[in-house]
Amino acid sequence: MATAPSPQLPLFYKDLMPLNSQEHGEWKVSNFEDASFLANTHAIPLTVDEFVDAQRDFPIVFTANDNPLPIALFGLNEGVNVHVADDGKLEAGLYVPAYIRRYPFILAKLRQDSDDMSLCFDPESGVVGKNKDGQALFEKDGDSAKPTEYTNGVLDFCRRFENSGQRTKAFLDELKSSDLLMDGEIAITRNDMPNKPFIYRGFRMVDENKLRELPANKLEAMNKSGILMLIHAHLFSLNLMRSLFERQSAQGKVPVPDGSATVPKGTM
Repeated sequence: MATAPSPQLPLFYKDLMPLNSQEHGEWKVSNFEDASFLANTHAIPLTVDEFVDAQRDFPIVFTANDNPLPIALFGLNEGVNVHVADDGKLEAGLYVPAYIRRYPFILAKLRQDSDDMSLCFDPESGVVGKNKDGQALFEKDGDSAKPTEYTNGVLDFCRRFENSGQRTKAFLDELKSSDLLMDGEIAITRNDMPNKPFIYRGFRMVDENKLRELPANKLEAMNKSGILMLIHAHLFSLNLMRSLFERQSAQGKVPVPDGSATVPKGTM
């Protein structure tokens, strides 16, 4: 079976396979039994369309690489996710980023010389297969097969995710062109260790001082375009850093003081 070429697979994906009726006409997709596939992931890619909902549950920061991406922090240290229990269950009532909801499907380019994208899936996810119970991916249409309503819904979701990715890129381009991003650092002390702060770095955030110094017409334009609302959602979410640290501490997942959180480069 053909595999989509990918020099660097996105987070969670171990392989990519184009979905087609010839090879997968009788395949089905079942629900994940739990969220164990993200149990060791502390940072999940986020789109700007999710900022308002996500900022209630997670700190929203930006990766520190040349092409920064917004991410929702599920933990402050590599490999730590405070929202997935030991039994693999995701915390109830939590906002689930679209990046997680999309898995194991994704739109991907099959040829590097073409911008055409095909619906692919991760065959290593364990939920897509010929002998699975669940949603059928194709249905009979005479002598051939056609995508089911479920598959068309998956395709639509992935397309909307890609469109959100474009809006996210435009938002980040605006932050960069306005020179609003700065290297982030947060120092948190515990009551039992007041002289040994826990230092977290490796991310970027909006510089509030530079934001306040922007010309009035620039701020007005950002307000009308919705960019200012997104910036405020990001800044408000940073108040959750301490509560996230406290949850890690309560779960015994805080390393020695002066540990530094490093954010993965990530990809949509």
